[in-house]
Amino acid sequence: MSDRDRKLRFRRGGGKVPDRGRESGRRPAWRDRGASPDDPVILYGWHTVAAALANPQRHIRKLWLSENAARRLAEDNIATRVTPEIVRPSLIDQRLGPDAVHQGLLAEADPLPSPDIDTLPQQGIVLVLDQITDPHNVGAIMRSAAAFAVKAIVTTVRHSPEATGVLAKSASGALELVPLVTVQNLARALTGLNDQGFMTVGLDSHGSEDLGAMTLRQPLALVLGAEGKGLRQLTRETCSAVARLGSQEANGCGRGDLSVYGDQ
Repeated sequence: MSDRDRKLRFRRGGGKVPDRGRESGRRPAWRDRGASPDDPVILYGWHTVAAALANPQRHIRKLWLSENAARRLAEDNIATRVTPEIVRPSLIDQRLGPDAVHQGLLAEADPLPSPDIDTLPQQGIVLVLDQITDPHNVGAIMRSAAAFAVKAIVTTVRHSPEATGVLAKSASGALELVPLVTVQNLARALTGLNDQGFMTVGLDSHGSEDLGAMTLRQPLALVLGAEGKGLRQLTRETCSAVARLGSQEANGCGRGDLSVYGDQ
């Protein structure tokens, strides 16, 4: 046996990938309040799975790889940490659905722990998401957050996508890099951040101040509104300031939602 084979410790499997949750390709974005906390996080795609394997805080339960994916992990010196099962890509397709771009990697893992909002560092920037429900959008925000060393992302327990599946794939590994803090009540969480000394700035195209002209300070919490409806009224009232990015004409619309600010 070669060193590479010993490193992978894989077994060949011609059977089906277990179809528990096979409907994941059609699973709604909402968190299932009746779901067991023992339900696994589904991770797929090269960057997503490779980042999870490199994260010592992420407990990997099961790992399915195509032969090509197993070979690539070995060549990149990425330890699998568990004994993977080598399967045909079509079997992963059956588990995820035909539209999932998995690149021959599928993992079941434990959820990462959610830090308490009171433990956030007193420097840098955090992002606060006001009921952004599209997992693709949240994943894109997480990628940007990782690139700009954002300290954490705060989101609500309800009306937010699960940190699994499509969100994890869209985040392209950023789920392992940026802590995700979940709170029951966003207004209460913003009040807590204000009390901790954060400058909380809601982004809204009807904001009374121009973000570019403001004097910002750390720790800073930037609050993004949901798709379509923007910031909720109570969220706006709880922020220490509400700002716009330039003029409404420059933004191209009068809303304060993610379509204006999430892709700037």
